[in-house]
Amino acid sequence: MRMTEDEADSCLQPTCEDSAVNDNRGHFVDATIYKEHTDAIKLPKVARTPEAEIDLFHPRPPLLPRLSKAGKSVSVDGTTRTRRLRNSQESLSDPAETGSSTDSLKEEQTTSAPGGFIHSRAAVSGNNQASSVRPVSAAVTGSPGLSEYERRPRSQQSDSTEHRARSSRVRLSPVQSARLLPALEKNFASATLKAANQIDGDCLDYGTLAREKLQRNLSDSRLLENMGFDSTSVNSMKSSYSVLSPIRPQDVRNRSFLEGSVLGSGALLGAEELDRCFPDRRVGVYVATWNMQGEKGLPGNLDDLLLPTDSEFAQDFYIIGVQEGCPDRREWETRLQETLGPYYVMLYAASHGVLYLSVFVRRDLMWFCSEVEHATVTTRIISQIKTKGAVGVAFIFFGTSFLFITSHFTSGDAKVYERILDYNKIIEALALPKSLPDTNPYRSTPSDVTTRFDQVFWFGDFNFRLSKDRGEVENIMKQAVGNDMSSLLQHDQLSKEMKEGSIFKGFQEAPVHFRPTYKFDIGCDVYDTTSKQRTPSYTDRILFRNRQSDDIKVVKYTSCSNIKTSDHRPVMAVFQVKLRPGRDNIPLCAAQFDRTLYLEGIRRRMTREMKRREAMNQSSSTICSIS
Repeated sequence: MRMTEDEADSCLQPTCEDSAVNDNRGHFVDATIYKEHTDAIKLPKVARTPEAEIDLFHPRPPLLPRLSKAGKSVSVDGTTRTRRLRNSQESLSDPAETGSSTDSLKEEQTTSAPGGFIHSRAAVSGNNQASSVRPVSAAVTGSPGLSEYERRPRSQQSDSTEHRARSSRVRLSPVQSARLLPALEKNFASATLKAANQIDGDCLDYGTLAREKLQRNLSDSRLLENMGFDSTSVNSMKSSYSVLSPIRPQDVRNRSFLEGSVLGSGALLGAEELDRCFPDRRVGVYVATWNMQGEKGLPGNLDDLLLPTDSEFAQDFYIIGVQEGCPDRREWETRLQETLGPYYVMLYAASHGVLYLSVFVRRDLMWFCSEVEHATVTTRIISQIKTKGAVGVAFIFFGTSFLFITSHFTSGDAKVYERILDYNKIIEALALPKSLPDTNPYRSTPSDVTTRFDQVFWFGDFNFRLSKDRGEVENIMKQAVGNDMSSLLQHDQLSKEMKEGSIFKGFQEAPVHFRPTYKFDIGCDVYDTTSKQRTPSYTDRILFRNRQSDDIKVVKYTSCSNIKTSDHRPVMAVFQVKLRPGRDNIPLCAAQFDRTLYLEGIRRRMTREMKRREAMNQSSSTICSIS
C-alpha cells in the first residue's frame, strides 16, 4: 500500500503543538524545533523510487538552517535569531562580512519589543536564562559557512539538541582593515633631551622615542648575537614606561663591564644612550679666557661674559680660564656659579698660582663624564713664582676625550722666541692623562700632550703682539671696514709663527672679527694712554685641535667689551664638538661636584633676585600726604 505525498508529510507533523516527538531511537525533541528542522529538509515533489520511499520513513537528524543575509531567521514560535559581536571594536562595515580571528559570534533568540528594542534570551548552561534589552542596531549581518557538525559524516552526527548547542559559536576569518592606519608622527625634537644646545624642563616625555626605538633595538640585538660582542644587556626586556631598560639578574651575573662593547645598547656610555641625549652627536662647548690683572674688585654682573644676549641657547660645558686672577679664588668661582644658576654645577677647578681653570657642566650630563684629571707646568726659572705657566684639565665625555689648557706666556713685544720655548715646555711636561684610557693610542706621541686627546682647546694670554708701531696700527683700525681685521692680522706675531709651524702645530683659530683686546685704560674703551703707549695687540686667543677633521665647528668667536675692570678684554668662543660612543671601562666621576659652592651660588642668586624685586616695588609705590 502506497502513501501519497501529503500523507507522508502528515506523518511527520505532531498531533499537538506542545507534544514531544519520538525519533524511533529513544530521543524525544520539542515539537516546534522538530517542525522547524523538518521544514528545511522537505523533499521536492518528484517521482520517488521504492528505495526512496522506504528511506523516507527512517528519521534522520535535521540540518541547521542557514542564516539569511539579514542576520536573523524566524522560528515556529515567532522568535528571531540574531547574532551580535562580543568585541565592540569589530568592523561593522566590512563588505566581506568577516569577523575577528580572536573574537566569536554568539547566537541569541530575540523577540521584537516596543520602542525599537529587542528582548534576547541568551542560552546558558543548565536551565538558567538571562534576559536583556538592547537596541535593534546591535544586530549585525553575516552569513557563516558550513558548521563543523554539517561537515561530519551522517553516521557520526548526534541528535538535534547536541547539534544546536555545538553550532551556537562560529569562528570567522580575520578582519581586514578597511583603510590604512595613520603614520606615527616622529617628533624627535620634543622627545629628546636636546642637550646639544638647549635647556629644557626637568620633566620630559621620552615614551614616544622609546617605543619608536624598540624595533630597532631588537634588530640590533639579533645582529650583535651573530657578531660575538657582549650583548647580554641588549637582550634585556624593554620597558614601555621608561627610557631605561630593565636589567635581568643573569645579565648582572654575566656582564663584564671592563670589556663592554661600544655597540651594546646596555652600555651607559654606548651608542644608544649617546643618541638619546645627543641625536646629532654634537655637544656645545663655551670657552672664555680673561686676564683679570689681579684686581680685587670683580664686575658687578658676569651675564654679558657667560650668557650673552645674542646667543639663542646656553651651552652644555662652560670652561673659564683666567690669568692674573683675583686674590680670592673661591669668590671668583662662587660668582661663576651664581651667574650660571641651578642648571649647572662645577665639575672641577684647578689652579697654578694666579692661573685659574674652572669647568662647569649641565647638571643632567654629569653621569656621562669620567673622572677629571689636572696637571700644571711652570715656565719660570724659579718654580716658586707661579705667574707664568699652564694648567691642564682632562676628562672623557661618552667616548670622546677632552683637554683644556689655559696658559700665560712670557710678556714683551720682542720676546717671540721665549714664548715659543714656553709652548714647547708645556706640551712636553704636562703629565696627562694619568689613569684615563687613551681613546686612540696609535695617534699619540710621548713628546706632545695635545696628541693624546680627541679634542683639545688651548686658550689664555699668549702675549703675542702686532709688529707695527702704534700709530700705524691705529691708522689700519680706522681704515678697517666693519669688523674686517684681516689687514691688521697680517702683522700678528702668532699668526706668522703658526704658518711657519714653529708653534701650536696642528691647531686652528677661527677668523678674528673683533678689535685688539690689549691694552685698555681701566673703565673705558681707550687704548693705553700711559707714558709707555703700548701698541694694541691680540694677546688673548682661543685655539683648538682635533684628531678627526671637522670634529669641531666654530659657532662664535668674539670679545666682551662690556667688562672693563681690567686692561684686557675677555675673549669667548662657542663650539659644536663631535661625540663618539664610549665603553664601560671608563672610570666615571659618579656625578661628584662642589655641593657647597653650588648652594652658596644659588643662595646669592635668590638674595639678588629678592633685592631687585624690593627695589622695583619701592620705585613703583607712591606716598599720599594730607596737608
